[in-house]
Amino acid sequence: MTFELFSDGGEAGVLALAPGARILPAWAQSGAESLLAAVATVAACAPFRQMRTPGGRAMAVAMTNCGPLGWISDEAGYRYGATDPLTGRPWPAMPGVLSALAEGAARAAGYPGFVPDACLVNRYLPGVGLSRHQDRDERDLAAPIVSVSLGLPAIFLFGGLRRADSCRRYRLGHGDVVVWGGPSRLCFHGVAPLAPGSHPLLGPERINLTFRRAG
Repeated sequence: MTFELFSDGGEAGVLALAPGARILPAWAQSGAESLLAAVATVAACAPFRQMRTPGGRAMAVAMTNCGPLGWISDEAGYRYGATDPLTGRPWPAMPGVLSALAEGAARAAGYPGFVPDACLVNRYLPGVGLSRHQDRDERDLAAPIVSVSLGLPAIFLFGGLRRADSCRRYRLGHGDVVVWGGPSRLCFHGVAPLAPGSHPLLGPERINLTFRRAG
């Protein structure tokens, strides 16, 4: 399956958040069932878990990874590693449907040639959010971030290069994709606590796929 937004290479339908940052509304919606099937395959090998922060607290968001590298948080800090600390095995390979999605979305947003080596899979339940942060654990900061929303809608918070900068709020629905890089690559961002609800495919859940070039 391929994921292409435009047949003519134009930018109709793309929303600009900031220089280098774009929202592709409903871009992954038609392929959502295939994406969720791929996530289920990944989670069967590397189960969702609530990692611990360096301070020892359990994170509210449950997560897993796929691809050559996976993001890890524990008392030793934040980092990427090739091995799942829960199973002792390499992270599951990134399913082709996921890598194709990431590469196509990046290309549609103006970042041709993006090939992710890490996919973070986050699972949100009502009341769970993600505090504002920068994605700066990756070695390749020239590559963009590709973020895919599935299931319940969420309020995405997108700020500036300083934590104190004000944040804009964007409602992301099922299938929406956000891509940011270039001058916006290190912008602070987060997710407001998820509102209660039920989605036809996921019930009371939101799944977020975040693709990165970490190595």
